[in-house]
Amino acid sequence: MARLLGRNRRTVPARPAPGSPLAEAVDLHVRLGQREVLAGIDLTARAGEVLALVGPNGAGKSTLLGALAADLPAASGEVRVDGRPVTGWSAPELALRRSVLPQSASLSFPFPVEDVVRMGRAPWAGTPLAEEDEEAVASAMAASEVTAFAARPFSALSGGERARVALARVLAQRAPLLLLDEPTAALDLRHQELVLRLCRERAGAGDAVVVVLHDLGLAAAYADRVAVLHGGRIAVAGPPAEVFEDALLSRVYRQPVEVLPHPRTGVPLVVPVRGGAEDTAPSTMRKDART
Repeated sequence: MARLLGRNRRTVPARPAPGSPLAEAVDLHVRLGQREVLAGIDLTARAGEVLALVGPNGAGKSTLLGALAADLPAASGEVRVDGRPVTGWSAPELALRRSVLPQSASLSFPFPVEDVVRMGRAPWAGTPLAEEDEEAVASAMAASEVTAFAARPFSALSGGERARVALARVLAQRAPLLLLDEPTAALDLRHQELVLRLCRERAGAGDAVVVVLHDLGLAAAYADRVAVLHGGRIAVAGPPAEVFEDALLSRVYRQPVEVLPHPRTGVPLVVPVRGGAEDTAPSTMRKDART
């Protein structure tokens, strides 16, 4: 793969300016089969920020991430990466600008962990930055805490270990736009926090990170902005402290919740209301539940 991507020497993209848009969806509509999954999405991910996509199952989070990655075509509207419509980039050019972590990672052959991480460097073959391969691989493995089993076959790892190796591959790629689909789903508490700290580090270094999360607490603690998806649309977007509100989240998730400030940090804590939930649910949610 490295030889294929490196056949023609390519220009290394310039580092993005702080705050510059690295991924944009403009009036984006996406259909899967006969169903419209996204209906008029407008969203921008900027250099230097963590943008979390949250919402209930089926809201369109993974579809939106796939469209931003150019893995899913738009039925109408437009997706831009690094200022250009995604249809205007070749696959090798896109690979220099965005890296993608899917929900699950599987390989047909028992590649050693280090080789799997090294696959993330393939886009840089034939560029001056290929000289950074060894350092990038070692750094990504250390950050994801997978160095200790570098020689083990990927197929012999646990689900959580595979998830961290897949993340290390994305980190080794060193693209300025990271698109991560539920990177914490298979992880224990320690490694969930590790992954989101790495997201913050990448944003602090000037990258744009778009991450799909189900844990609203993680989104509140680590994201600069959140976009709450509901029924294929963005119900609201903004800083977590402004967006996470009892009535809105209760309606979107069809589950009554309370949003409370953390007693030490002030970060919003989203707590399900348990016991007599139907009685304490906001009236808008109870109406939705009956329809």
